[in-house]
Order: sequence, then C-alpha cells, then structure tokens
Amino acid sequence: GRNTIREAVQSLVHAGMLERRQGSGTYVISDSELGNAMGRQIAGAHQRDVLEVRRSLEMETARLAALRRTPEQTAQLRELRDSRSAAYASGELDAMVQVDLALHRAIAQATDNPVLAALYETLLDAITENIRFNFEHPAHDDDSHHALVEAIADGDARAAVREIDQYLSALIGDIVEEDA
Repeated sequence: GRNTIREAVQSLVHAGMLERRQGSGTYVISDSELGNAMGRQIAGAHQRDVLEVRRSLEMETARLAALRRTPEQTAQLRELRDSRSAAYASGELDAMVQVDLALHRAIAQATDNPVLAALYETLLDAITENIRFNFEHPAHDDDSHHALVEAIADGDARAAVREIDQYLSALIGDIVEEDA
C-alpha cells in the first residue's frame, strides 16, 4: 500500500540513500548504506585519523596488488604514475587529485579482491579529500609513487608495503608535528 511505500522511502531518506526535493521528486543519491554511514563518520575527521586508516588499508592493497597484478594492470599503473607526475608538474590541483586518486583506485583493483576494492570505493570521498589536503599542504617534495608502482610491477610485496608505509607515515608525522 501507499503507507508502506511512504515509510520505505522515508527510511531510505534517513539512511542517506534518497533525497526528497520539494516540487521536484525523490532522487537516488547513493547506492551504499555503508558508504553513507562511513561518510557521516568521516565527515570532519582529523586528517591524521584519515591518513592512519589509509595507511592500514593501502599497505594491504599494495601488498596484494604486487602479488596479483596482471600485465595489463601493470601497464595501467605505470601510465597513471606518469600522468600523476605530469599533473604535479603542471600545478593544477584538480588534475593532481584526480590522477592520484585514479592511481590508488587502480592499485585497489589490481588486488583481485572485490571486497577490498569495494571498501576502498566506500571510502572514496574521504580519501579524495585527504589527497586534496595533502596536495594543498605539502610538507615535503612530491613523491611520484615511482618506487611504489615499480615494486608492484616487480611483484615485490614487501617493497610495495614499505613504500606506502613510508609515504603515509611521513604525512602522519608531519600532521602530528603541526599539532604539537
């Protein structure tokens, strides 16, 4: 009945999956309840906290990508790494963020783990904002991710994990120093 439909729609509005627009209708704004819940939790989070989550997630992502990447994925990672370097050289912030994010998403896809890739996608908004913050507040010279991509390409899981750990740990350390 209509009341059941109305209640169901209202529940989806409260879950953040639908949005009602007066005079226009009801629109789907998300297909992931988990993504919405995580987005609300992360909104306004301290950059250090987001970096710590990224470090733990991306270390495993890099490790698995090094073990499971295909030749096609390796070529894509190298292409994205080079595009990232070109975007950084151009100084265009939006391009830098977009290509850096594309590189990290490609690494997540190279894990051949759909659950891990979906988790990464769920955190995409927070990761995007964190990447933007890191480019807007550079604490050191840009890391081109050359060594990370080559470690993955070489199948060296330990080196890939080490690269992510060093890069993100340095960013965490810079934020902790700023707060002190």
